[in-house]
Amino acid sequence: MSLHNKTYIKRQNYLEKALAFLDKNLIKVITGQRRTGKTYIMLQLMDEILKINSEAQIIFIDKELMEFDFIKTAQDLMKYLNETIKDEKQTYIFIDEVQEIEGFEYVLRSILNKGIADIWCTGSNADVLTGELADKLSGRYIEIRVHGLNFLEFLEFHSLKNDNSSLYKYLKFGGLPNLINLPLEEDIAFDYLKTINATVLLKDIIKRHQIRNVAMLESLIRFMADNTGSLFSANSISKYLKSKGRSISASIISNYISYIQDSYYLIKVNRSDLQGKRIFETTEKYYFEDLGLRNAWIGYQPMHINKLIENVVFKHLIVLGYKITVGSIGGKEIDFIAEKTGDKIYVQCAYLITDKKTREREFGNLLKVSDNYRKIVVSMDEPAGGNIEGVEHFHLREFLSVSL
Repeated sequence: MSLHNKTYIKRQNYLEKALAFLDKNLIKVITGQRRTGKTYIMLQLMDEILKINSEAQIIFIDKELMEFDFIKTAQDLMKYLNETIKDEKQTYIFIDEVQEIEGFEYVLRSILNKGIADIWCTGSNADVLTGELADKLSGRYIEIRVHGLNFLEFLEFHSLKNDNSSLYKYLKFGGLPNLINLPLEEDIAFDYLKTINATVLLKDIIKRHQIRNVAMLESLIRFMADNTGSLFSANSISKYLKSKGRSISASIISNYISYIQDSYYLIKVNRSDLQGKRIFETTEKYYFEDLGLRNAWIGYQPMHINKLIENVVFKHLIVLGYKITVGSIGGKEIDFIAEKTGDKIYVQCAYLITDKKTREREFGNLLKVSDNYRKIVVSMDEPAGGNIEGVEHFHLREFLSVSL
């Protein structure tokens, strides 16, 4: 039995994570950038629920469908649910893009307090976890963050072999699941990705934050794409744009960047000093949730391969559940310090380690760290493998294929 006619490839990791909270007295909030597959995680959950209990009542409100456009406010939502919920049924409420309903958090709180349904919702903007939902329901909701396809999922979705040709496709087109319905050809795929960029900009940034200077916002995103993984501050961006004839204050740039982050489009990474154990607040790095969307802004440029490698390594670590900072030790940079449940991994990224100077830089920076945590260099060298003084060397394709 199913409530929909859609087919999908199961994303087992997310499904298992979500099912662990089934029938728990918590609001389950599935978050992530638009088009990363949150709706399909919901559809998979609905199918699993009906396997367990074929008599369950499932109420599915998809705010991206015209038929639910009448639900605009908390009052509209409450009225619809009161008319739809059947007391004798075990009920599950699924609301897709819940942030489109003004005051939705009051309804979710009321339903949760009454205990009359298991509540699931998705959101494509960080606003979904602010306001009443955060303030009044502290400890009573759980966030399940969904990302685009990782490399192994990308291979499965597109029926590709785990080889360098497939890896370069992943670096070029990214991991939005709906690309499965398109040929992986630059003109076609990038046209689709540009429409997603426009949708994210319009729905989650421009309309939500009433931005008037759209051209400046687009220039800022192009700057971020061109400088993926570079250290900078809002002040340095302001000075750069001024040199190009575009005058905008650092405070406005800072606001714009926070709006882009809130749409789960960019992820900020702070710098930390390994010796002083402090976090630097003046400069940070930013990485894109999806490389395909990043490339759609400025084109796929092979000369940016170092930036693409760094971004995809960062995303792999994030998907694995690590908290990331950029390391600084003795004036040298370590690309990523990844921490999870008391464990730590240090990671350096490079394109090719072709000479002694590059080898000393990439391996040497890690060798300056005196603790015994795992240290890894990731590159595109063939073959990569083994280790130097305990520092492991992974080919990028291998690194993206392991769970560490």
